[in-house]
Amino acid sequence: MTPFARRRLFPGDGRRTAIQDCTAEAFVARLNAEAPELVLPGYAPFCRLHVHRNWTSTRGSVAAITDGNRHQLRTAYEARSREELPVLVRWFEGLEPPVAEYLVPILYSRGQMAKEGTPIYADWGIVGCLYTMEPAEIPMVPITMLRNALGVEEGGSGVPLDREAYRAAVAFWSSHANWR
Repeated sequence: MTPFARRRLFPGDGRRTAIQDCTAEAFVARLNAEAPELVLPGYAPFCRLHVHRNWTSTRGSVAAITDGNRHQLRTAYEARSREELPVLVRWFEGLEPPVAEYLVPILYSRGQMAKEGTPIYADWGIVGCLYTMEPAEIPMVPITMLRNALGVEEGGSGVPLDREAYRAAVAFWSSHANWR
């Protein structure tokens, strides 16, 4: 697991949006010991997603925006790390989604990890994880797609923007938001 993923998935401050009921080491051990139910292709050849049944109390990553919860949406400019520039983000406050049915770790190849300055010894490294209700990927947030297109020096992967995937992501994220 990359240091970036460890900070985001297991921040150690008790936040409810982190993976619950296990340590980062136990999470990696379980993923290494248990075959995924499904392997999905990622957004580039160096990326893939492993679908596992959720064995924790981790809640779903996103919730649909409705007239009943729209007043709970918040926005701010935030950076994921000190090196990255802040971008506009949106989330729910005071909303608690149901426990996720699936954990979907996002894996990058050793070659991509080296290119991004995080060499690993394994063939694949965990860079993130989605918490989903269906055994499927949640569309990437549009700003992440843009950051990826900007390149490694801006916190991305260097993958050019796919306009069709970007439009699909905008459609999804126009009616959904993360929660805190």
